[in-house]
Amino acid sequence: MVSSAENSATAPVRTTALNEVVDLVSALIRFDTSNTGELETTKGEKECAEWVAQKLQEVGYETVYVESGAPGRGNVFATLPGSDPARGTLLIHGHLDVVPAEPADWSVHPFSGAVEDGYVWGRGAVDMKDMVGMALALARQFKSNGTVPPRNIMFAFLADEENGGKWGSQWLVDNRPDLFEGVTEAVGEVGGFSLTVARPDGTEKRLYMVETAEKGLGWMKLTAKARAGHGSFLHDENAVTYLAEAVAKLGNHTFPLVISDSVAEFLSAVAEETGLDFDPKSPDLDGTLQKLGSIARIVGATLRDTANPTMLKAGYKANVIPQTAEAMVDCRVVPGRQAEFEREVDELIGPNVEREWVTKLDSYETTFDGHLVDAMNDAVLAHDENGRTVPYMLSGGTDAKAFARLGIRCFGFAPLKLPPELDFAALFHGVDERVPVSSLEFGTQVLEHFLLHS
Repeated sequence: MVSSAENSATAPVRTTALNEVVDLVSALIRFDTSNTGELETTKGEKECAEWVAQKLQEVGYETVYVESGAPGRGNVFATLPGSDPARGTLLIHGHLDVVPAEPADWSVHPFSGAVEDGYVWGRGAVDMKDMVGMALALARQFKSNGTVPPRNIMFAFLADEENGGKWGSQWLVDNRPDLFEGVTEAVGEVGGFSLTVARPDGTEKRLYMVETAEKGLGWMKLTAKARAGHGSFLHDENAVTYLAEAVAKLGNHTFPLVISDSVAEFLSAVAEETGLDFDPKSPDLDGTLQKLGSIARIVGATLRDTANPTMLKAGYKANVIPQTAEAMVDCRVVPGRQAEFEREVDELIGPNVEREWVTKLDSYETTFDGHLVDAMNDAVLAHDENGRTVPYMLSGGTDAKAFARLGIRCFGFAPLKLPPELDFAALFHGVDERVPVSSLEFGTQVLEHFLLHS
């Protein structure tokens, strides 16, 4: 299952990250790595991983290819030695899989990798083949130029993140923790992008949002069981009714406001720059958040737990009351709230509905301080003097959840300087997903500065 590939090139290729990052991102998008959540229908990861390995090998890397628990779930690792091997290794990780896309809904084919109108288009452009392309471009540049960073850097290109990492990072941490020996810090996706805010004096400030926390992720199955029977009879026990009532209560419930440290620091920084009041006791906190634009959807979801019903299954004929009814609920839980969240859920669904976790991944939070955070801020300021890094909590989840289990300190920092009018949040898993070419070029330069000073 594991193999090390020797450099197949007769002479190492000379390359510059800035010159090839757009082409690499476009090429990565052309690999249809759609993750359906099912082993039988998920495709493309192996071919994409082998291509990434080949691009690394041609500049002189020795790569390690691992299939994580199932055929075709390809992961690639390569390490660039640093000047101080005694320091902990820095892990730069990205996932190769993407969520499915329906071509008929798109302006361009979602797996075309089209470069048009100043954007690279396609599924994965922001989640997260943009970061994969930047990391791959810099890995190639560093190796071909003989660059020696301050510490060892491990580049990891992973499978199955869009299914919670069961056949990717989670499997690797459970079964191959040796691959991460010596890694102390990690940097991955959904952080480092800019949020432009208006200041009281009429100027603007770009806040680069560094992910320091993630809500817990849980996919919960609800099951109601009762007597089956004819649809024309009177029934005081009906599995569909029990389930429908529970789903409605859960879906309509508002969980209590909880301000974690990362969210508090983010709101404080935004208040400092904008003059807006984000007092948690304000009855219009959500309304104030809306003044931040599209990013309010992400930030607002970090203020409290959420439990959104997503799937229903019951019955097989119109005139038969089924014995069983099932629902799936997507749950996202604020750090420190898991036990209380489950207690509230149990009260809402009542005694006639059972619940079980199909997937349950813990929340994560670290502090916004230390050398790595300073290096991120310095890298942003070196290329945007009007920038400022701020911490925030991600309402979703990433492979950081797996690496945190090994004691690795994790951040999200995939730097992008975005046009203020771009609804960036809507592009994640959205139609016409795309990333500005200028943002990729900016991010590559910032990431280069960061890695050379980390």
